[in-house]
Amino acid sequence: MLNEKIGFIGGGKMAEALCKGIINAGLSNSNNMMVSDVIAERCRLLNKETGIQTTQNNHDIAAFADVIILAVKPQIIGKALTDIKNDITPRHLIISIAAGIPIHFIESKLRENVRVIRVMPNTPCLIASSATAFALGTHATESDGTLAYNIFNAVGKVFQLEEKYLDAVTGVSGSGPAYVYMFIEALSDGGVKMGLPREIATTLAAQTVLGAAKMVLETGQHPAQLKDAVTSPAGTTIDGISKLEDGGLRATVINAVESAALKSKKLGELL
Repeated sequence: MLNEKIGFIGGGKMAEALCKGIINAGLSNSNNMMVSDVIAERCRLLNKETGIQTTQNNHDIAAFADVIILAVKPQIIGKALTDIKNDITPRHLIISIAAGIPIHFIESKLRENVRVIRVMPNTPCLIASSATAFALGTHATESDGTLAYNIFNAVGKVFQLEEKYLDAVTGVSGSGPAYVYMFIEALSDGGVKMGLPREIATTLAAQTVLGAAKMVLETGQHPAQLKDAVTSPAGTTIDGISKLEDGGLRATVINAVESAALKSKKLGELL
């Protein structure tokens, strides 16, 4: 259990997933967390679903929290930082999960020597299956890094990297769940086309993706090795793989990752 109180500025889907994930992992409880959002209905919903205190005033977050997690859209992060600049004290650690926003921009909007960490999580933190990477800011300490690691390790796997890699992380794991959901949907559609009931087709597709992912993580084998183990000569799987290659599956996914990563980089450059 963390001793530090955690505050979220921004109560969107990622903040909600993190709040629920942290509580479900037993790392903190609703009494030690607070969320601010400009939309009153969103505040009421979060309070109802999690028991977390909510507010529409960012100054309340600064007064309450030791760790402030910036979970706002990249386009409005500058305004949010300006809003709390005079409230930040040496006790605060600022963690940004805003895609594409570089550490130097966040530091430039706050007082000197503020401790900042940039993090790229993803929404499966809701079920303790997040893939997260983080980078330390200029003044963040080793103990700050440990605290960030503990927060995000409670909801999945986490890696500390140099900041230059975080745009690529955004392209792979930040946006990646959406790619996988599309693949599951398509796999399910294929099952329905061949006569399976939708519910069964979707469950089979999702469980297949889950099992395949666990094989990669738990065996340590390269995905190509695992693919070859399923692919018998002149069998059904190689016919299916041939069609995926005809459709350019791998090239399309690579291009999607590149495009998302470049968009993340561009968001930072625009600021």
